[in-house]
Amino acid sequence: MPPVITNIDDLHAIYRRRVPKMFYDYCQSGSWTEQTFRENETDFDKVRLRQRVAVDMEGRSVASTMIGRDVSMPVALAPVGLTGMQHADGEILAARAAEDFGVPFTLSTMSICSIEDVASRTSKPFWFQLYVMKDEAFIDNLIERARAAGCDALVLTLDLQILGQRHKDLKNGLSAPPKLTPATIANLATKVGWGLEMMQTPRRKFGNIVGHAKGVKDTSSLSSWTAEQFDPALDWKKIARIKEKWGGKLILKGILDAEDARMALKVGADAIIVSNHGGRQLDGALSSIRMLPEIMDAVGADTEVHMDGGIRSGQDVLKAIALGARGTYIGRAFIYGLGAMGQKGVTRALEVIHKELDTTMALCGEKNIHDVGPHNLLVPKGFTGEWESPVRNG
Repeated sequence: MPPVITNIDDLHAIYRRRVPKMFYDYCQSGSWTEQTFRENETDFDKVRLRQRVAVDMEGRSVASTMIGRDVSMPVALAPVGLTGMQHADGEILAARAAEDFGVPFTLSTMSICSIEDVASRTSKPFWFQLYVMKDEAFIDNLIERARAAGCDALVLTLDLQILGQRHKDLKNGLSAPPKLTPATIANLATKVGWGLEMMQTPRRKFGNIVGHAKGVKDTSSLSSWTAEQFDPALDWKKIARIKEKWGGKLILKGILDAEDARMALKVGADAIIVSNHGGRQLDGALSSIRMLPEIMDAVGADTEVHMDGGIRSGQDVLKAIALGARGTYIGRAFIYGLGAMGQKGVTRALEVIHKELDTTMALCGEKNIHDVGPHNLLVPKGFTGEWESPVRNG
């Protein structure tokens, strides 16, 4: 009989058994000590919910909009690199699941399936996430490809100018192409189902880069190219240039400071994503949910604020919305489903979160997601004001 999936942890358990260790660790890890990675999740536990009773709960709705797009719930699939190595054709399957469910899918620059692959196998627009590289011609070409594919928003990631060290990836030999050690080969040999599916697809390289970037004709030259190409000189002028080049809706991802949020307004961002890259970049940074209220106070009245990081349930989604976010993103949660059960697993992850969100909203005494607010929460004293910058207050 098929397994009974009642929460995201159930999908996580299957995912861990099914996917090779190097790709599991790539998903389930953070940088350095992994403090920020852990606190992205555990800080949600510190925020409690107010139970209300004797409220008419008929006719509930968690439908909303994100940058003007109707969504069945305020959740989007976050950009995740190497998704196509978690399951064969992973980006295509995840995009289809998101499309059917009525939530946005965001394709990573570092995806296995290309922009064109996903566009040709879906019928609704998806969002494209862009990393800024030194090669401006390549970036301009990526933008044109995204436009040609019908992408209706560009998600520009700002917090990967320099790569944070992830110990597990180095120890597993995760690179492009992977470095196969005896331990890695032994582990791959145990993942028969995953291997058979990967053998049946031609998509096993970075489809947005190989064959498109100068000097990258195959995966053998990809590793040195990526090591050199992430642009450490990315600044607000370059962001403004990309916005002008794109011409469409722009979402800036990686905002974790009120000052940066104000700068995002100045360059005309249509939305910002409060995010610390899933705890995979600056270890020791505060969690996204802790920083959300401060950023809402700074810019929430002037732009749409989204939140990414640590969301594993519908209750987490409700807490983020109650603190002011217009939308949220799930990365690991949908990857667990994809690795566990393919497209059906992504759909099941979305179903779980939708049901949890709807039920939690009702038990908090609300029947429409737009009525959810701080009054639905119990937040510990000092949750947002415990940390202060000596410079700002000096």
